Amino acid sequence: MLLQRIANRGIRLGTLFDRAASRHPTNVMIFDHDLDVAPDLGRRATVAEMADLVAEQASRLWAAKVRPGERVVIHKSDSFDITLLACAAARIGAVPVLLSPKLDGATVAELVRRADRPHLLTDGAKLELELPDSVFDLAQSVLLASGRHERAVELARFAGARRVDPVTMPPDHPTLITHTSGTTGVPKLAVHTGRTLQARYRPQRMAIAAVIRKRETIAMHVSFVHSRLFTALAISLLNGFPIVVLNDSDPKRAADLFVQLRPGILEAHPNSFMRWEELADDRRGPLANVKLFSSTFDAIHPRTVHRLLRASRRRAPLFGQLYGQSEVGPTVVRAFTRRHRPDDDGRCVGVPFPGMTDVRVVSRDGQPPSERNPGHIEVRSDGRIMTYLGESERYARQLSDGWWRMGDVGYRTKRGCLHLLDREVDLIPGFGSTLAAEDALLAKLDRLSEVIIVPSEDGAAVPVVCTKDDEPVSLAEWRRAVAGLPAMADPVHWRLADLPQTATTKIKRLELAKLLTAAAQAE
Repeated sequence: MLLQRIANRGIRLGTLFDRAASRHPTNVMIFDHDLDVAPDLGRRATVAEMADLVAEQASRLWAAKVRPGERVVIHKSDSFDITLLACAAARIGAVPVLLSPKLDGATVAELVRRADRPHLLTDGAKLELELPDSVFDLAQSVLLASGRHERAVELARFAGARRVDPVTMPPDHPTLITHTSGTTGVPKLAVHTGRTLQARYRPQRMAIAAVIRKRETIAMHVSFVHSRLFTALAISLLNGFPIVVLNDSDPKRAADLFVQLRPGILEAHPNSFMRWEELADDRRGPLANVKLFSSTFDAIHPRTVHRLLRASRRRAPLFGQLYGQSEVGPTVVRAFTRRHRPDDDGRCVGVPFPGMTDVRVVSRDGQPPSERNPGHIEVRSDGRIMTYLGESERYARQLSDGWWRMGDVGYRTKRGCLHLLDREVDLIPGFGSTLAAEDALLAKLDRLSEVIIVPSEDGAAVPVVCTKDDEPVSLAEWRRAVAGLPAMADPVHWRLADLPQTATTKIKRLELAKLLTAAAQAE
């Protein structure tokens, strides 16, 4: 789209920290964990120190024979150094391929195969405990960010290697490969270019600039392998925002950190924000200084928005929701204020960015899309990936004259607001929107920490519920809550930690439905 294209030179991940250090060298980054590649660095460093660390790791990769245009699969134990290593690979012109630490070994091996003889950058623990031996045959080389393994090469061997100059790749060359959520099977590998990532950066930068007028500390709990983290980092680093990076979303640990550092911006997954609802009751006010809550992944539950906004003591805090997808980036935006109630329509996800993105809803059956007859949601954005690695035909099937089919169904109101009702694969015939029903249940039952409605083997709607105290909801309480909602089975109680989740903490609904079916058959 026009405003995404003007003077778009690409995001230049390889020199991101260098450019930030030239503007704001003493700006700080704070971590809630140690970095595997630099355990002696500590949990607080300047941006200049981080730029030096990226340059050092890039030089080690070069010494390990990684060259421009080659792919480097990064799959290691969870830490922000995943992101730093990606920038280091990009700095020498290589293409980082980021795989979540949560993926199982067989899936990782398959994605390494699709990457076509890449270098594999991992650690001793992953090789010893999780990855199959086949990765050694599938990779050009196996490198270790930490730990030891007799068949792999430790990057630590190249400490102090001669520094190499940054390699500038064309803006339309692949610069980053991430994977999709994998909620419907083996994840797809999404190929981003410098230009497509910069096209995603611009609407997010515009949204931030409209709300944040001065320097604020930003705290992030975002998957280290997700493309969103790189655009969020670029905005924060280049504007000199102090950055707090969380690897652990545990509410108690997060509260202690927020009380100490008083962030003005919080960026996190929807499920992380749900866990942080309890911070609203903390007398220390860990959320008191937050001006902007930001979430880019899924539609957020109104109850969560309501509780978090009321925990802020800023004059006019906002909750910014960006609806998008790994393949296209953010395409639609909506802002919530304190005026929104916990029972407001959470299915309204907002409107496109003017001059940058567009959205349409296409009929599924020849009838006009509506709330009762939702259509296919399709979007346009220059932030769209260039392909799926090794699956170009699958990529092409989702494109129609430049419009990208999201796999979601919904409708648009007369005012242009997009309403997201369900994933297409999650539709339960005759039920209506499962997401809307989940919103209603969370608003009525404060004890719920999560509720997911999935179909049983015979097509009935089965609610899987998790509670804050892990105690089941009584049937009497449940039946009062479901009054007026579409018919569904009695609730099945699960612990939140036992639900199958993606790298961005989405619940894998199809996998959950299969687990329920298997459990029912075993009884």
